[in-house]
Amino acid sequence: MSTEPAPLDDIASRPALRLLPGRDRRVKSGHPWAFSNEVAMTPAIRALPPGSPVRLEGDDGVKHGTWLFNPHSLIAARLLSPDPGMVLGAAFFRARLAECMALRDRLVGAPFYRLVHAEADGLPGLIIDRYGDAFAMQANTAAMERATPLIVAALRELADPRVIVARNDSSVRGLEGLKEESGLLHGEDATARVREGGLEFSLDLLSGQKTGWFFDQRDNRARVAALAKGATVLDAFCHTGGFGLLAAQAGARQVTLLDRSEPALNLAMDTARRHGFGDIVLAKRGEALETLEKMVGAGQRFDIVVADPPAFAKQRKDHPAAMRGYAKLARLSAMLVAPGGFLFMASCSHHVSPGDFTDAVAQGVARTKRHARLLATTGAGMDHPVHPLLPESAYLKGLLLHLPA
Repeated sequence: MSTEPAPLDDIASRPALRLLPGRDRRVKSGHPWAFSNEVAMTPAIRALPPGSPVRLEGDDGVKHGTWLFNPHSLIAARLLSPDPGMVLGAAFFRARLAECMALRDRLVGAPFYRLVHAEADGLPGLIIDRYGDAFAMQANTAAMERATPLIVAALRELADPRVIVARNDSSVRGLEGLKEESGLLHGEDATARVREGGLEFSLDLLSGQKTGWFFDQRDNRARVAALAKGATVLDAFCHTGGFGLLAAQAGARQVTLLDRSEPALNLAMDTARRHGFGDIVLAKRGEALETLEKMVGAGQRFDIVVADPPAFAKQRKDHPAAMRGYAKLARLSAMLVAPGGFLFMASCSHHVSPGDFTDAVAQGVARTKRHARLLATTGAGMDHPVHPLLPESAYLKGLLLHLPA
């Protein structure tokens, strides 16, 4: 008989973490983070294990609830609950995950979605994606790493999954002193399928990008597919072909998938053949920017070009290079758009603001001497909620342009 994992701590001995005098303004305003220069780092506090639950208090005695503390991180504490005496055990995670699941079921209507989006869902640093009976989770904070057995137990009770995969290979784990690693947490087969727009895509949750599928682009894929009937389409940085294959499903005349990953292209072509349009889909392997340049030189044109690259700015210091990169990508992509065609470009770099991204794309398109209409500025779908006081969590930016001539 299985036993329930133990709570993360003993409430009776939960330490108090105090804010420094005059450094409580942001916390009092509802911000879910307390930085290391805002808290009193006593020797006892510094000695706490990373991921420890603490009671956060102001120097005026005001209690701010239960927070998760890491003495080695710039973000020293993250809000978990306004209740300073809550039990951080299995029942807590079951209740919070059940609430997240009920919301996504209502928003999406099928069990394929971002189940947990970190702070916006009250589980700081935790990402969980659902693929029917398969789940992929990423613990980006020490506390969520420690809570993994509790989270797995809650998922098993709520959804009876076939497999749960840990995709703890994000570089942001290094900021919390965590190693990058991936593996099976439950079950044996890490393959999965996701249904979207009438298609069923093949996925490998252990070797694919991020947690296997980019649910954040669901609405944008539908927007592009709505324009695709009779069109030729280029899907650059295609991963497993979401944009391009949904365009094919919508009646595109021909689709070219471009990515450097052979396994991802193989999965995309498996999906294309399984749905009966493998004959109109071409898989092209190569570094995207280099290949786009060659396509421009060869005079190729497409009615729709999609450019959805990985983050160009993984750190704040990367911002200038990212701006140049987005401008170059926009220039090459626009040169590949046939007169009267469409360009969709996206950025998942949270260090690049929506305004900066729009400026970079506009500059790149302007260098082609072509007129452009901005039809839509977009973000992630509703299963990727944003914490109102963490604008950086609204990381995805998308631009849909029409190039009339």
